[in-house]
Amino acid sequence: MKKHFYSLFLFFIMASLSAQRHSSSLPNYEAFKAFRGKPLSDKFSNIESVKVVFDLKKQKMYYFDSSYIPLHFEFVTNYLGYDKDLEIFNNNNYSNTEKNREFLLGNLNHIKGTDKWIFELAASDHMPIVLTERFFNLIVQSTFIGKNLKFYLNNPEKTEWYQKGKFKIPCVKSDYIFNEVTYQEVVSGNNIGILKQYKIKDLERVTPKLDEIIILDGTPDILPNVRGIIVNELQTPLSHLVLLGKNRKIPIMAYTTVDKDINIKRLLSKKVELKIETDTFFIKESSKKIIAKINSKKKKLSIDSSVTQLVDLSKVPKKGVNYIGSKAQNMAYLIAISKEISFKTPEDAYAIPFYFYLKHTQKKTISPLIKELLSSPHKDSVQWVNQQLKKIRDAIKKEPIDPELIARLNKNFENRVFKNFRFRSSTNAEDLDDFNGAGLYDSKTGILGDSIKTFEKAIKQVWASTWNEGSYTERELFGIDQQNIAMGVLVHRSFPDELANGVVITKNIFRKDLPGITVNVQKGENSVVKPEKGEICEQFVAYYFNSEKEEDFEADYTSNSNLNDNKPLLTRKEMSWLFQVSRTIEEKMYRYWKKNRYHPVDIEFKIVGGKRDLYIKQVRPFNE
Repeated sequence: MKKHFYSLFLFFIMASLSAQRHSSSLPNYEAFKAFRGKPLSDKFSNIESVKVVFDLKKQKMYYFDSSYIPLHFEFVTNYLGYDKDLEIFNNNNYSNTEKNREFLLGNLNHIKGTDKWIFELAASDHMPIVLTERFFNLIVQSTFIGKNLKFYLNNPEKTEWYQKGKFKIPCVKSDYIFNEVTYQEVVSGNNIGILKQYKIKDLERVTPKLDEIIILDGTPDILPNVRGIIVNELQTPLSHLVLLGKNRKIPIMAYTTVDKDINIKRLLSKKVELKIETDTFFIKESSKKIIAKINSKKKKLSIDSSVTQLVDLSKVPKKGVNYIGSKAQNMAYLIAISKEISFKTPEDAYAIPFYFYLKHTQKKTISPLIKELLSSPHKDSVQWVNQQLKKIRDAIKKEPIDPELIARLNKNFENRVFKNFRFRSSTNAEDLDDFNGAGLYDSKTGILGDSIKTFEKAIKQVWASTWNEGSYTERELFGIDQQNIAMGVLVHRSFPDELANGVVITKNIFRKDLPGITVNVQKGENSVVKPEKGEICEQFVAYYFNSEKEEDFEADYTSNSNLNDNKPLLTRKEMSWLFQVSRTIEEKMYRYWKKNRYHPVDIEFKIVGGKRDLYIKQVRPFNE
């Protein structure tokens, strides 16, 4: 009898717990809060979410505890008795027909601190319009949200339907969400430091201290050597600030209303602990010790000055990293890969080896300045260092270049289709596994036969950027051997007419448990990695849902370009091809780099000309 009573008691306890895990309605915000969790993807900060299932057979709605039960499949299996495997579940319940569907699956998202509510389907869900509208209206009827609910267009298919006027429910694009986002995790992590505030223009004459966490009124061109950074403008996820921050492993966040935050103002000049997470941050006064980060390792640089000819990159140079740098060597790899899968690389690609830079900087007006900088006792004075760096750059630009080099370039390019050429840095201290050097060096355009934009001027400007304040400081910070820094130059035709340009990372940076690529792309030649204030690029994650078939390819938008009226810059077919090319490049680069473990790559691309050709212009390791 006791055993029977215990079993019955346990049954009621389990039934009660089960009932608390889901509800057929959300009558108020408190009910939503009871079931809210984090979205599976980190593509937006400041979002709280509840997962929703509508059982088509039982005609019943379920809002369920999304922190305890993170997946729709897990809920229908454990709570609704679903007994088929995941592949069948996906095939049936994300298809473009009601036939064989047993459930409608969605997410009810709320932007924290606002009255904006967003209904979102998975980007891989091809739910017909009629079913989508029915599902949307069922949520309106069973929640307190009412007219505040909007449907989010998160993939190319839904966007196209909207543009054709097919939806009868209120729809929104990413700008609806971005206009409300005030916080963004740029680089997660935590640190202790003295909280200080600076204006960007102040950084030209004032240097923040090593023990500081700083607040800035914009995005700095040069990343200060500090313990954490708060900027007041949202960042492109693949911008140079993000990449350099990840390289440094310091916490960085964007907080658009930081100037209005009274609690943060109270902490200025105090020692604080800053902790940055995906959807929130914590900052509080701290008595913890500030532990100085010491980089005791010195990274030696390889340098080979024996190659004295222009290097044709249509053939892969042997050990070219040692005499033309990683960027130029990687271009040769890209050209080789493009013969196996059809994409374009910049035409007329050559490399100017280290030999010419070293010969130029050994001149008596330049070499002593470099030696003085590297051996000086004044290196603690940022003002002195910056003055010395400027002297070096000016001397490099002033000295005439080896006329033989210019003669070779002129002869090389005299009968080519293109007359405008891009001269790009290819040092032995960038595009490395542990040091990407993003945005540290300069690229310049030279025009064949032009009296103003000469090849000589372009080359010397690129060489001089070896000694930019940002590049010198970053190398010092990482313990890179400044004595053996050498600049090669990658040369290829320039792109004055690009339709779009962008960056691909060959991983899903917003959801680590799912494969895919992350893409940032912008209209024309407007920069993705260093955008102008207020510019938002198109961003999406692309992946194959169930198989590698074309029809299974999906793209999940985080944002659309505000320079393109928030309309897609790339077609679904272009996205799919970019995916295929990117994954092939990643696979081939493993072999060229002789890596034996998974490592995503960072790829820069362009869309060019009337045929919208895909050009790949750069590949390097992605430093996570």
